[in-house]
Order: sequence, then structure tokens, then C-alpha cells
Amino acid sequence: MSENRRVVVTGIGAITPLGNDTLSTWEGMKKGKNGIGPITLFDTENYKAKLGAEVKDFDPKTYLEVNDILRTDRYAQFAVGAAAQAAEESGIEGTVEPERFASIFGTGIGGISTFETEHTKLMERGPRRVSSLFVPMMIANMAAGMIAIRHDCRNSAMPAVTACASASNAIGEAMRLIRHGYADAAITGGAEAAILPSAVAGFVNMQALSAATDPNEASLPFDKRRSGFVIGEGAVALVLEEYAHAKARGAKIYGEVCGYGSTCDAYHITAPDPQGRGGARAMQDAMEEADYTEHDLVYINAHGTGTPMNDLVETAVIKKALGEEAAKKAIVSSTKSMTGHMLGAAGAIEALACLFALNEGVIPPTINLKEQDAQCDLYCTPNTAVKADITLALSNSLGFGGHNACLAFRKV
Repeated sequence: MSENRRVVVTGIGAITPLGNDTLSTWEGMKKGKNGIGPITLFDTENYKAKLGAEVKDFDPKTYLEVNDILRTDRYAQFAVGAAAQAAEESGIEGTVEPERFASIFGTGIGGISTFETEHTKLMERGPRRVSSLFVPMMIANMAAGMIAIRHDCRNSAMPAVTACASASNAIGEAMRLIRHGYADAAITGGAEAAILPSAVAGFVNMQALSAATDPNEASLPFDKRRSGFVIGEGAVALVLEEYAHAKARGAKIYGEVCGYGSTCDAYHITAPDPQGRGGARAMQDAMEEADYTEHDLVYINAHGTGTPMNDLVETAVIKKALGEEAAKKAIVSSTKSMTGHMLGAAGAIEALACLFALNEGVIPPTINLKEQDAQCDLYCTPNTAVKADITLALSNSLGFGGHNACLAFRKV
């Protein structure tokens, strides 16, 4: 199992605040579409945070039977839908042995909607009213398990649960399974559905969410007016496949997952290391694995949450990883300005952005960037997409607990 095989992306599926398929999500990004609006999933009258990036017009019946919908949390419904799109586009099913097909799917919180609903029943109506399906609907591995059942993935089937780095860790670990010969293909990515009273209250009380009421003044990565992130939801799935296998069957190839770094700050449960050491090392590991050179034109899809501390530290991380001169030449953007922060799904939608940016030579913008913080002094693609023939795309994800993940992509 000491092989070092190339790993490529042959299918993408998306259910996001910008659209319920891959192309509408990407077109929305290119156009600078703002997926943020007033929260409709619950009454926010008593909440400081009023805005979210919700998935709109999602019909789970497109992907699940009615009985299955009743037994499935919203986050897993998103995951199943995105995975179905990715698998169909890839055409992977039937071309790989089930024992060589993995399902590695991330989520930060899992079935928190189910937890909230069933806990309310427990408190108001007593223990006999709690659903017998409470546990399987709630647990964070269920998206990976349901995807495995539906697509006959009999290799590893497990979640990555590393807060906001979950999806990036899932993609990276799936890549390693294939690279080192433990699997030939995997469905991977991330899903989250946490726009709920309990989650929003928790984030508000730790002063992490923007209290803005104007969607164009809310998610402001790298802007000196930034005051917190906007909570988002959705799922994105990728089909990863060993390159020779994909090429032999004539599969469409979006790009190669050519590098992965995974580190921990070992510093604080919520705050990043102020020196950015762990984040920089994750980037450096991914870049080294991707054979980065000074001749690469680099796009960095930043974690870019729009919190005061994150954006300052991530600027330092990028400079430390690339060096000051190369960092100034890199093209950076935060698509969270459009999608909000999709938590455990963030790394997956940002991988989508990287792959399409490579393929089309278009960098999605950081929208509503009007007053860039002088301390966040990188080129952050303000307001409008730009054309650039990038050769390497990096996606950063930084999570509570000090988790850092960086994915590197190239064209094939």
C-alpha cells in the first residue's frame, strides 16, 4: 500500500445558497450573487443576528422517498442530494468494485435540527415522545453512511468532524485513501444545516455573527467594517478517482487534488494562533506536495470568514506560507462574502470554486469589499470576478479547536 497515485475529481454536486446544482452555484459566484438574506427558518425577533445564507427551493423528494425524508435530518438530505448529482455526473457507479469505493463526508455539527426538535419534545412532553430515530438522525456519520448505502460504497465510510475544516479534511483524507492504494474512488465533501435557534443563539452569544440587517453589509471578509460571519447551510460533494482509472473510462476530469495539509494550532478552542503557525504549515505541506514553484500563479480561496481576528491571522498565514513577495502576487478571494459560512460544508464549496477557477481562468470575487483593511493587504479580488490563468489553486479552512486544512488543486 505504498503507492503514490494521482487523484482527480470527476464529478461535483451542489446544494447551496447560490443554487441547487453545480453550475448555478458557480455562475452565481462568478457574477457576485449574494446568497444572504433574512433568516426564514425560524423567528429571529429576539436574536441580534437576523441574516443567514439559506438553501432556497430545495425539495428532498428529488432525492429521497417520503418515508426516508421523515427519517433523515436536513443536513443529511443535502448531503444525499449533492452526492447523487456528483455520482451521476461522474458516471462512477458500476466502474469500480464496491470494496474499493469509499464515502468520506464531513460535517461540523451533524443533525442538530433533529437534536433541537427531539430535546424540545423531551422537555415539554416527556421521554416517551422522543423519536426512536433520534440517534440515527442526529449522529454526524449518518451522511457518510447514507451515501455509502445509496452508492454501494463498501470501503471506508466515515465523517470528518473538525468544525469549519470538516469538508476540507474529508476531501484530503479521501485523497490519501486513493493515493496510497486503499481505495480507487470516493464520494466526499461536506454538509451542514445549522440555521437554527440554538446554533444562532450560541454563535451570537460568543459574538461571532454579524448583527447587520443589510445583506450587502453583513459578510465582509478583509473589509475594515467586518464584524462577524453570516451562518450558511448546504452541501457540496466531489467524486474523487484514481487518475489512470478515470482516464481509461473517458471520464470528465475537473482537476487534480495534488496536495493536502492538515495541522492543529494546539493553542485555543476558538481563537487561532495569532502567529498563524499551524495554518501556515498546512499551506506549506499542501504546496510542497503539489510541487509549488515560484513560477506558479496561485489562487487562494481564503477561509475569509469576516471576523476581525480570522482575517488578520489568515493574512499572516498566507504571507508566512508563501513569503511576503509571493503573497503579494497571489490572487485571493473569499466566496463566503456570497455564500455565508457554511461551516462543515465550507471547504467543499470552496473546493468547487477552486476547480472551476482553474478550468475557466476566472477568479470569483470577494463581494462588498469597499474599505479593505490596511492590515489585510493582499489582493482580495474586490467586487468583480477577474480573469487569470492560474496554475495552482489553494483552499484554506480553519476550524474551532485549532484545526487547519489546506487543499491544493491543479489542472490535468
